[in-house]
Amino acid sequence: MHRTAGFTLLELLGTVALAGILLGVAAPSFRDFLLDARRTADVNAFVLAVQVARSEAAKRSHPVILCKTRDFRHCGGNELRFDAGWMVFTNIDGQLPPQRAEDEPMMYAHAPELTGTIVGNRPFFEFRPLLRRSTNGTVVFCDERGPAAARAVIVSYTGRPRVDRVDPEGKRSEEHTSELQSHSFI
Repeated sequence: MHRTAGFTLLELLGTVALAGILLGVAAPSFRDFLLDARRTADVNAFVLAVQVARSEAAKRSHPVILCKTRDFRHCGGNELRFDAGWMVFTNIDGQLPPQRAEDEPMMYAHAPELTGTIVGNRPFFEFRPLLRRSTNGTVVFCDERGPAAARAVIVSYTGRPRVDRVDPEGKRSEEHTSELQSHSFI
């Protein structure tokens, strides 16, 4: 008996069913992968903004501002969150609350990709030249997965940023706290 090249209906249905099962298993993992990538990109962009502001303040001997903004020209107040975007500029005129003047150079700007909220406990961060204390604070990045997936950038008085797992209120997540307690630091 001579068989022609091709698939039988039963073979085709089996292949489609197997592909459907594999897709059903892989889709949630792929979604988490995309959400993690967006959150990581925005957290890294904020850390970069802090590092740029800190180094430019030392280099230029002027205060440098990192503030939330909608239009990349004006700093927002308490009505705006960091998920609108942020910018870094030299505050030559020393205006507080800060507003970027036309002659003040902007060094960095970012529009986040995160689908969620980015909230901070400060309306802006001011980085001052060497030997002067900068603004400290916390910015929390929370996507649609909720507090368990939240990350925070914590800025110290020296202007040094660090990333930690926290809930939207800025407290360490229970998952991270139990993870730290399970390690012995002897």
